[in-house]
Amino acid sequence: MVHASHDVLIRCDALSVFGFLADGVNNPRWREGLRSVVLRSGAPGAVGAVYQQAYENTSLSSIPGTYRITASRSGAELEFAVLYGPVGTRGGYYLSTEGDSTRVRYALDFTPRGFRRFYWRDSQRLLDQEVLQLERLKAVLEAPAERVA
Repeated sequence: MVHASHDVLIRCDALSVFGFLADGVNNPRWREGLRSVVLRSGAPGAVGAVYQQAYENTSLSSIPGTYRITASRSGAELEFAVLYGPVGTRGGYYLSTEGDSTRVRYALDFTPRGFRRFYWRDSQRLLDQEVLQLERLKAVLEAPAERVA
C-alpha cells in the first residue's frame, strides 16, 4: 500500500474549514489541476454524496474522476473513496481544534493492483504531491475576504 499524509494549522474555526472541504465544488479553488467539480448525487458533504471531477488540460483531462463521501463528522472528519478515475484512492481530512485555529491532516491510501504495482514509486510521488496541496487550502482559507466597494 502507498500512503501519504500532510497537516497544516489554519487560522479558522473547524466548522468553517469542514464546511469548505465538505462541499467538493470548492476543490478547484485549492487543488491544482482541477477544472471543475460537480455534485452528482446526495447532499453536499453527506455520507453517500457523489462528486465528479474534471481535470485541467493534462494527460488526465479526458478522465473524469468520481468519488463518494464514505464518512462525515461535522468539524472533525471527512472520508472519501475514489470510484472511478486515474488513481483509485481512499482518503480523508481529519480536523482538530487548537485554540482559535484548526489543524487539518489530509491522508491518502492507494493499493496498486495489476501492472500499477510495478510503478509504486510514481504512485508515492503523486500522492505526496496531492497531500502537499493542503498548503494551498491554508492560503485560500486564510486570505482576507475581498471587500465590496
